[in-house]
Amino acid sequence: MTTTSNEESGRPVVAILTVSGGPSYFRGNQANFEDIVRTGQDMGFPVYVVTIKDLKLQGERIKGYTLNSGGEWERQLFPLPNVIYNRIPQREDELKPNVRKKIKECLVHPTIKFFNPYFFNKWHLFEWLKSSKATKHLVPKTRRLRGETGLQMMLERYPSLYLKPESGKAGKGIMMLKYQKDKPLPYRLKVQHHKSSTTYKGANMHRLWRRIKSETGTSRYIVQQAIELASFEQRPFDLRVLLQKTGKGQWSVTGVGARLAGSKSITTHVPRGGSIEDPSKLLTAVFGEGTAPGMINRVKTTAVVIARQIEKASGHQHGEMSMDLGVDTSGGIWFFEANAKPMKFDEPHIRQKSLERIFHYSQYLVNVQKP
Repeated sequence: MTTTSNEESGRPVVAILTVSGGPSYFRGNQANFEDIVRTGQDMGFPVYVVTIKDLKLQGERIKGYTLNSGGEWERQLFPLPNVIYNRIPQREDELKPNVRKKIKECLVHPTIKFFNPYFFNKWHLFEWLKSSKATKHLVPKTRRLRGETGLQMMLERYPSLYLKPESGKAGKGIMMLKYQKDKPLPYRLKVQHHKSSTTYKGANMHRLWRRIKSETGTSRYIVQQAIELASFEQRPFDLRVLLQKTGKGQWSVTGVGARLAGSKSITTHVPRGGSIEDPSKLLTAVFGEGTAPGMINRVKTTAVVIARQIEKASGHQHGEMSMDLGVDTSGGIWFFEANAKPMKFDEPHIRQKSLERIFHYSQYLVNVQKP
């Protein structure tokens, strides 16, 4: 493996980028890295994991990690990669000056193709989508959380709101605010914990504002109109779409999954008590057998339009992203979230295709001239 070059194999050398530390040689989702490396090896690609610290762009050989025949991680010397697949695990890692400097060096490197350079920021995503005629109707009404007055005005227009951290992950830090005028304490704030939630009640917004401020701390938040999602057995659900670039460099839907909200959760995230479901089953149950297939096709088409706009507006090259889309009770499609570093999809047919597409796209990148 140490002597393989892309000239010899006809395949580009692919490096998976992460950071050092943790219980192993490097941090990140070890099982995911193992799957990627094995898939690459099976497809004939020289592939290894490299940390920011070991990625020396001026050398001919760099230290990286691959799986040996016994399935153990082994440190070896490798050729400089042709393609770097960014899997730096946390936003905090990506914000470190040495990491940002190395990513910038990769982005301007004359021979290396680098994709998925940065995590997305929720506010930027909504701004990017609102700036295009093709996507602005898919975005719920969204504002930055700046103060009590603005929040009160939003609540007068929309009786139910979500408060979300701009840089949140897996539903962490999300709150729901409702105004129910027939109740003695009409203002309700639901704060999500790991797999449960706490509801705070108040006679006015001022009471709850102090609670909101203590929950948000110094994090930047957005406020968003709550959409009444289609429900199955009184539990709302949304759709998770995985999009990747193909071997022709085009955005394509790798798979669509459904996530059903946990009974006490205000989101559908699996770590918060949600469950993985078959989207066709849920859509058929709500909208009928004749409507569901067309609806899934509409979701896929919409997701591709969104991915193109996000990539164009971001100004960077992306090879994949996952997306949370909601279907409301009338069958309308809404955009909620996109992730530049998708978590792995547990559905086996989606998972295998997603691993192979990483390498199809890597091959495409070295076959075409840099734009």
